[in-house]
Amino acid sequence: MSSEHSPTPGSAGATETPAPATAPDGPGFAAVLRYFLRLGTLGFGGPIAVVGYMQRDLVEKRGWIAKQEFLGGVALGQTMPGPLAAQVAMWVGYLRRGALGAAATALAFIAPSFLMVTGVAAVYAHYAGLSVVQALFYGIAPAVMAIISIAAYKLVRLTDGKDWRAWAISTVVFAVTALTGREPIYLIVGAGLLMITLDARPRLRLPRRRTPSPGKGTSTYGIAAWPLASTALGALATGGTLASLGLFFLKTGALVFGSGLAIVPLLRDGVVTQHHWLTQAQFLDAVAMGLITPGPVVITAGFIGYLVGGATGALVATVAIFIPIYLGVVVPGRWFIRHRDNLQLKAFVTGATAAAGGALCGAVVVLTRQAVTDIPTTAIAVVTLALLWRFKIPEPYVVGAAGILGLLLH
Repeated sequence: MSSEHSPTPGSAGATETPAPATAPDGPGFAAVLRYFLRLGTLGFGGPIAVVGYMQRDLVEKRGWIAKQEFLGGVALGQTMPGPLAAQVAMWVGYLRRGALGAAATALAFIAPSFLMVTGVAAVYAHYAGLSVVQALFYGIAPAVMAIISIAAYKLVRLTDGKDWRAWAISTVVFAVTALTGREPIYLIVGAGLLMITLDARPRLRLPRRRTPSPGKGTSTYGIAAWPLASTALGALATGGTLASLGLFFLKTGALVFGSGLAIVPLLRDGVVTQHHWLTQAQFLDAVAMGLITPGPVVITAGFIGYLVGGATGALVATVAIFIPIYLGVVVPGRWFIRHRDNLQLKAFVTGATAAAGGALCGAVVVLTRQAVTDIPTTAIAVVTLALLWRFKIPEPYVVGAAGILGLLLH
């Protein structure tokens, strides 16, 4: 039997059920890695667009993975915390080579954008005091706020739908974030637990009447408690800047529900308000870098890590933020496919994503106060918002044009 039909021995998340083969005559794993390396280098357009590229290339054109297996990865990514594109890439690797395969595809997909962001961060850190750099981001910052505004609206509309309770959660979290300038992470977890109480309370008694099968310790309770455990780790971040940086991004990676841009309020609260590692302006520049480069938006962590702790800080922040995302694929992967219709799991995700959408909208208000400060920046934000609302323009082009306007105006 080929290794494509069996998990890597001893790998996490691969011991319950052997990973199925994706196609009887699929390519070698090296070809899969080359594909994700190329996608990570050229995959502009955000998570939905990148996942669309994967479906077109891997499922429809090349037949490297079965349609249902691919959709299973998409469903898992929409349920667990983390950026969807990175999760689906890891899922493809997991189906091929178990946990080690997921790690390999993640590395191939993330490495190009990490190198780009780190390189730009090095230049930024060296020349940030120059007027040309300040002028560049004078135009970029309001454009980024327009991009985030569109993403926030789409996220809330998609996740809340016609559920008035979800809209109520989003509204409350929006108000808290906008008024206080901070987003307590317990609001996201609490919203998920609240929806379990409202929609799936009878299911809470099921584990008491069942005897768990040996070796199957993953449950909905474990998934719901995972962010809480991560929060506890974050509270221990007192062992120096790099330790604090790593534990902060480890916690943040476990709480990124919804769009990749849902990470913005969590990052801003910790990086700017709590730890004071960056100023508001520097943080907006970091978000802009995540939007300009290909790959997942959460690669912003690499930019922030470099500004805080140099090249080592960039590596620590990037690895830390992707660890819980990786575990969210390989640990519950097989379990999720069998239980993705579990009422508790669906209820928790409904509440958590509604809270994430509200937090993102609140963060837009807070950050806009810093980015939009005069008539020119207001004009850039409004025009960018109108263009993105009317036309499907790739974000890097919009940010690049805004940077040129900043040079001309400032």
